Parts: sequence; structure tokens; C-alpha cells
Amino acid sequence: MTIQKEILDSIKKYQTIIIHRHQRPDPDAIGSQMGLAEIIKATFPQKEVYCVGKQYHGFDWMGTTDDISDDKYDNALVIVVDTANQPRIDDDRYNKGKMLIKIDHHPNEDIYGDIVWVEENASSSSELITDFYKECEMDLKINDNAARLLYAGIVGDTGRFKYPSTSSHTFEIAAFLSKFDFSTSDVNQIEDEIDIPLARLSAYVYQNLNILDSGAAYMILTNEALEPFNLGDDSTSAVVPLPGNIKEVVAWAIFVEQKDGTYRIRLRSKGPVINELAKEYGGGGHPLASGAIAKDDAQIKEVIKKLDEISKNNNK
Repeated sequence: MTIQKEILDSIKKYQTIIIHRHQRPDPDAIGSQMGLAEIIKATFPQKEVYCVGKQYHGFDWMGTTDDISDDKYDNALVIVVDTANQPRIDDDRYNKGKMLIKIDHHPNEDIYGDIVWVEENASSSSELITDFYKECEMDLKINDNAARLLYAGIVGDTGRFKYPSTSSHTFEIAAFLSKFDFSTSDVNQIEDEIDIPLARLSAYVYQNLNILDSGAAYMILTNEALEPFNLGDDSTSAVVPLPGNIKEVVAWAIFVEQKDGTYRIRLRSKGPVINELAKEYGGGGHPLASGAIAKDDAQIKEVIKKLDEISKNNNK
């Protein structure tokens, strides 16, 4: 029995299914969460299926999360998608169900759940959910909205199909989803759109980005620097890919000050492996896309120095 069919058997056994994803979600987190929910609802309309986690206005176009009471977790199946580490799971009630399943495409360093399905080579968790449907196609139903959500997740996590995780299989899955009744152009447009404050922040990042001779680059966004743009920390994620558009940049770090004075570190790379650096500062992630936390200015300087060294070694 494949792991996909094992997951399907578990879904069949439970009347209540609650799906979680990670904090500060991106399109893949929401796409895989709500896309899976749509598949289950279409196939088993008698089941109770919930998607939990903080609702963000910027993702209203994908759907809304459910506000449920604790007793819903009694004898429930809980599925966590797109979340490598338990501390990052949005809504800490994820372990209160009867059974727990993990579906993810990040390095499997925090192994949790009764069933663990992790494919590190997959472009996205949305790609995996589509694989789940296709493996169990005889027993499952998919609708237009599920296809839209999963396509949106793939588009988001592949950077519009330009990141190295994009494979020929990714294109096959995207082509399959695009056959359903939704506009791929609309999805692409929505994911590319930014408002005026974010456009001004993007200009600020390009103008003030520090680029070292090694090709390492960094940007420190303090609360004071962000204040004129009237943007929260959640909105700054949209500027993280920008340094990668610069030819000379090979790896970069965006430091965003938090309310407690620490800095969230967003690390990205075009080649040098940066997830080991992230682990040194309490984080982790993909070899080319990771996150961590810097406690103070001294740690920021350490991260910049180490990123510079990593980039120099890559050039050799």
C-alpha cells in the first residue's frame, strides 16, 4: 500500500478532519491546506472538514479559515501540511486529535505524526496534495476550486516556476490543474500584485540593499525604517525575492525587526547552501530558502559574515 492510500484510508475512518498549516502562511501553505479540504469535502460531503489558523486579509481570495471549539478535536483526524517544525504550526491544538498526519516538502528534521509523508524534492506541498489525488483518483473527487488553490500554491512556492525545485513533474501537475475551470492568468496576476506602500518598500530595498564583493547581500529592516510604509512584518515577505533579481547577488538575508527587538531572518540563495546557517540561529528550511532568528545586532553581524564566507566559498 502506498503512503497516499494509507492517508486516504485514514481519512475514510474519521468523521471530523481538521487541517493545519504553518504560521505566517504563504500561497502554498494555504493552497495545500484548503485544496486538500476541498478534495475531501467533494469526495465525502457527509464529513466535517475544517481549516484552522489565523486569517490574513491578503489571502481572502483563497478562502477563509474556520473558528472551531476544542471539542471538535475529540476523535478527530488532524492533518498538518507544509510545516516542517512543530513550533511553526499555526494553532497549537494540532496534537489534540485522535490521529495526526504530516504532509510536507521541507527537510524532515522534526518527525512528528502517526503518518509522515515528506518529499523533499517536491516543489511544494500543493504538488504533493495533487499527487495524493492522482494516486487515489479512483476514490477521490476534485473540483475547480481545489484545482485553483493547488495551482496557486505551486505558483507561489516555485516563484512562478523559476526556482530549482521546479521539475518536469511540477509542470505536468500544473498542466493537469490548469485544465479545470479557473483562470490561471488571474491567479498569476493576484500573486504578482502589490499595493502602493509595498511598491515603495520595494524601491527602498533596491536602493538600500548592501551587496558585498562575494555576491552576498543583506537588508536590515528596523521598525523605524518600516514605519513610514505603514506595513506589518507579514507584508515584508513580498520583498524577500527582490535581491535575487540582481545579477551580481548569489545569496541574501533580509532582517526584519520584531516587536520584542529580535530580528526575523529570511535567507535565500541562487546556489550556496544556506539552511545550515539558518540552523545555527534556531531556524532551518530548504537548502536555498530558509529562515532563522537573530537575537541582537551582534548576531546580525555574525550572520552577515558567515553568509559572506559561504558566498566566497561558492565562488571558488
